[in-house]
Amino acid sequence: MFADHVLKLLSHKQKTSISKTAETPPERVGDKKYFMDASNKNLTFIPSSILELWELEELHLENNVLEGIAREIRNLSNLRILYLNHNDIKLICKDLGELTNLQSLDLSSNPLVPSTLPVLSHLRGLRQLRLYKIQMENFPIQICKCLHHLELLGLSHNHLKSLPKEIVNQTKLREIYLQNNRFEDFPLELCILYNLEIIDLEQNQITVIPDEISALRKLEKFFIASNCVSLLPDTLGSCNKMTVLDVSNNFLHNLPSTLKELTEITELGLSGNCMEKVPRLICRWTLLHLLYMKNTCLKTLRRSFKRLLNVTLLDLSQNYFDFFPLEICALKNLEMLSLDDNHICQVPSEVFNLVKLKALGLTGNNFTIFPEEILQIESLEKLYLGQDQGTKLTYLSENILKLTNLKELYFENNSLEYLPEGIGSLPTLQILDFHNNQIKELPDTICQLKGLKTLILENNQLSVLPERMDSLQNLQVLNLEGNPMEDPSQEVCRMGIPEIWRYLQEKRYRDIMATKLQAWYRGMRVRKGLGSNEELLKMQKKGKTSPKDKKGKKGEKGKAAPKGKKK
Repeated sequence: MFADHVLKLLSHKQKTSISKTAETPPERVGDKKYFMDASNKNLTFIPSSILELWELEELHLENNVLEGIAREIRNLSNLRILYLNHNDIKLICKDLGELTNLQSLDLSSNPLVPSTLPVLSHLRGLRQLRLYKIQMENFPIQICKCLHHLELLGLSHNHLKSLPKEIVNQTKLREIYLQNNRFEDFPLELCILYNLEIIDLEQNQITVIPDEISALRKLEKFFIASNCVSLLPDTLGSCNKMTVLDVSNNFLHNLPSTLKELTEITELGLSGNCMEKVPRLICRWTLLHLLYMKNTCLKTLRRSFKRLLNVTLLDLSQNYFDFFPLEICALKNLEMLSLDDNHICQVPSEVFNLVKLKALGLTGNNFTIFPEEILQIESLEKLYLGQDQGTKLTYLSENILKLTNLKELYFENNSLEYLPEGIGSLPTLQILDFHNNQIKELPDTICQLKGLKTLILENNQLSVLPERMDSLQNLQVLNLEGNPMEDPSQEVCRMGIPEIWRYLQEKRYRDIMATKLQAWYRGMRVRKGLGSNEELLKMQKKGKTSPKDKKGKKGEKGKAAPKGKKK
C-alpha cells in the first residue's frame, strides 16, 4: 500500500542528522593511507596489516563478526572516525581509550558488557557517540562527567528509563536520540541543554511534555511520536526555530493555538491522533512540505487548506472522506498523495491541476468504475488502485496508455479478467502488480514492456503465457503462484524465470521446425505429382485415391483378359 511507502519516507527523511560529519579524508596521499573500509568482510579479528597503518584517520569495520578489539588499536593514534557497529564485541579494551584524537565512534549492535563502557570516558575529544541496540539499562555517569565535547549522542533501542543528572554537563550537545527505550517521564535534564537541535524520544511511554521545553530556543527537530501524550504544552510555541514536529500516534485531539508561532515548520506528523478536523493554525504554516495526517478521523478539509501551496507530500489515508477533497486540487506542487482506505467513489475533473503529482494512492476506496479522471495527470509515475475492501474493479481503462511516465502500477485484489492492449504502450513501466484478480489471458503487447522488472500475477486464472514473453530481458521478478498454468506447466513456472524463458524459446523453435517440415512435405508431393497436401486431404475425406492411383487402375482395366485354352 502506498501509505506504507509514505511512512518509510517519513522515518528516513526526517531523521537526517543536522550535524555534519567531518569530510572523508582522501584514501591515499603519496605513500600514506588515511581511509580504510574493511566492512562486510566477515572478519573475526582486526588484521595486523590495518593496525600498522598509524596514519589512518577513518576506519570502517562495521558488519563483521569481530569478537573483540585488539590492544594494538592504540597504534592508530591519528584515528578520528571509527565504526565498529554490528559485530560481536563484548569487551571494550582500555587501549581504545588512548585514541585521544577520536571524534566519532559507533559501537552499536554489539553485546557489550556494561562494566566496560566507562572506558569511553577517556576519549575526551569525542564529538559523536553512537550506542544503539546494546541492551543498555543505565548510561554511565563517568561518560557524562568526562566527555564535554559531545555534539551527538545516540542511545536508541535500549532499555533506558532515565538519564543521569550529570547529562547536564553535555552543554555542546546538539542531537540526542532516545527512540524505543522505556522512558515514562520526559527527561527534564534535556531542557537545560540549550544547544539541542534534535530530540528523538519516539516509541516510549511518555505522558507529559514539560513546560520547560520552552528553554530550547535552538530546537529544530522534535520527535515524540508513539507515546502517550494527550496535550502539547503552550510553551512549545517558544521553540520558534522548529522545522520538524512529529507527534504521531499519541492521544491528541488538537494543537494549542500558541503553536501558530512555529512559522518555520516544514514537516508535520499528526497521524494516529483523533483530530476530527484539520487544526486551523496548520493552514498558516505555508512553508509546510510534508504533512502526515493518516488515521486522524477526518471527513473534510478546511477551505483554507488550499493555502498550503508548498506541500509536496500529503498523507490522508485511513480517514472518512466520501469524496476526493477538492481543496487538494489547488496544491500545484504536490508530488505524493495518499488517500488509501477512505470511502471515495469519485475523482473530480479538477485533479488535472496536480501537474507535478508523481505518486497517487487510492487503494481501498469505493470506486465502482475505473476513475478515468486520474488519466489526466500525465506526470504520474506510481499509481495504487488495489482493493482490499468494498467493490472490486472489473476493468482497467484502455486509456491507461495516456500515462506515458508511469513506472509502477498496483491493481491487486480486484476482479480484473483481461489487461488492456494499450498497456504495452507504456515505455517506462517497471513494476506491475495484479495479484489476486481473475486474469485469464495476458495480451501479446505486454511483451513490448522492455523495461519491466517486476510482474506479480499471483492468484489469477492464467493457463498460458504469451509466446514472446521471453523478450522481457530485464524482468527480475515473475510471480505466477496460484494460477492453473499449463503452458508452461506449473513445474516449469516454479523453477523461475530462466527455465520459463528456455521453455518458451524451445517451444517456439519446435513450432518453427514443424512449420518447415510441413512445407517441405507439401512441396515434395507436388514435385512427385502426388498433388498438394490439401488435395490429398480432400480426396481422403471423399474416399477417393490420388490421380496416380487412378491412372494405374485405368491401365489395368483396359487390358484384355488372357484367352483360355480350348479343350
